Amino acid sequence: MEFRRLGRVPYEEAWSFQNGLADARRAGLAADTLILLEHPHTYTIGRSGTRDHVFLDEAELAARGITCLDVDRGGDVTYHGPGQLVGYPIVDLGPRPDVGFYLRNLEECLIGVLADFGIAAGRLPGYTGVWIGDRKIAAIGVKVSQGVTTHGFALNVATDLSLFKHILPCGISDKGVTSMAVELGRAPAMTEVEDRVIAHFSERFAMLETVAAHVA
Repeated sequence: MEFRRLGRVPYEEAWSFQNGLADARRAGLAADTLILLEHPHTYTIGRSGTRDHVFLDEAELAARGITCLDVDRGGDVTYHGPGQLVGYPIVDLGPRPDVGFYLRNLEECLIGVLADFGIAAGRLPGYTGVWIGDRKIAAIGVKVSQGVTTHGFALNVATDLSLFKHILPCGISDKGVTSMAVELGRAPAMTEVEDRVIAHFSERFAMLETVAAHVA
């Protein structure tokens, strides 16, 4: 797997970039790649979402400098912004992709990353993502087209959690959100978090490539 650290990139620019890379992956012209970046303030509404889950009108969004977009990933509404590590794996899952298996492996990678920082996180039955109790620390929403993945995860590192108050995060009304900074009492360096993400993805997705080759 290749890794691209892009820094802070507007959402639509990153979306176009990952779609182009996914086309190249389907054509055999690119390797499996994990894109790591941050976004400016953005609310995205997934395929099962609704604009009603964003509680600000267009004028209020503009006043706060927040972009709001309908996107083609799974899931409902989420927030992206500075201090949040976003990962877009562009991965070929083979001719018969097991999306559930892929999602569980994304979660497992992030659970491992958090454990490296001394944060005990896990899954919450019935929900996607990574949780600490009933507070989500990492959201996951993906798309798989012709076996190749786009979109991915958003890990709250030092995210301004107040921005979640203006949406119904992931369409869930009775759960909270948290961040690594809240759990640790300090904000870890984003580069350190990226390093641990790369280490865990390198290990786990080498295994996934082996499984995909076996299925093929």
